[in-house]
Amino acid sequence: MPVVDVKNLEGKTVGKIELADDVFAARVNPHLLHESVRHHLAGERAGTHKTKDKSEVSGSGRKLWRQKGTGRARVGSIRSPLWRHGGTVHGPVPRSYDYALPKKMTRGALRSALSAKLAQQKLTVVDGWTLDSHKTKPFRQTLTKLEGETRTILLVENGPNLNLERASRNLEGVTLVPATGLGTYDLMRHDRLMLSREAALRLSQSLAVEKSGEAPAPDPAAKAAGEGRAEKKAPAAKASAKSAAPKKPAAKKAAKEKPKAKSSAKPKAKKD
Repeated sequence: MPVVDVKNLEGKTVGKIELADDVFAARVNPHLLHESVRHHLAGERAGTHKTKDKSEVSGSGRKLWRQKGTGRARVGSIRSPLWRHGGTVHGPVPRSYDYALPKKMTRGALRSALSAKLAQQKLTVVDGWTLDSHKTKPFRQTLTKLEGETRTILLVENGPNLNLERASRNLEGVTLVPATGLGTYDLMRHDRLMLSREAALRLSQSLAVEKSGEAPAPDPAAKAAGEGRAEKKAPAAKASAKSAAPKKPAAKKAAKEKPKAKSSAKPKAKKD
């Protein structure tokens, strides 16, 4: 597991923290990073571009000249797309460019971005963002003590911090995001990543790879008890099967059959 120094707001090392291997030491996948950033930028597009079709442009709806007899081509409206100032055919309309990205790809891209920051030594863990004031100038001095003159810094805090929010919002290139709202685009856009200790632990837990555990081995005593119950149930099952079996229909007795009645018709007279 990667071990990172924990610094206080004075820039001094006050301890160490172990980070999860599958979150901060994973293999960097450039394809996932590209897809995640592309998905974010697609969702940021306004999609408000619009052109007017034939029914929306200005112009009279009357027929310009009669259908036949003029020698000219027939025409029905001055707003036709064939005419100047006419409507646009199949033009753009307001739409959303957002699309669904699988959660596994999003989480994998976030792991790759965090691992890349740690591999490039651009990740700093701060003991806590406990600021005495909400003023911007002392906070800028604090960032200088921590990371020098880095221009773009991404700050990650685990919970709400009013002083940190007010002190950082007026600094150019400094962005504050919660641990639950951390995205790949923010990580790629900023040069330095600064996490609080609680935020680092939360990311290690929430982004950990879920490993499917094996089924537990059966208990021998329970197995033997189960076999005994099965043997007891076997005779009863056989008896119920015999009782449930359909009975064969009884054969018809020959004695019950009625004898055929003798014909009472008189014999025909012989012809002479």
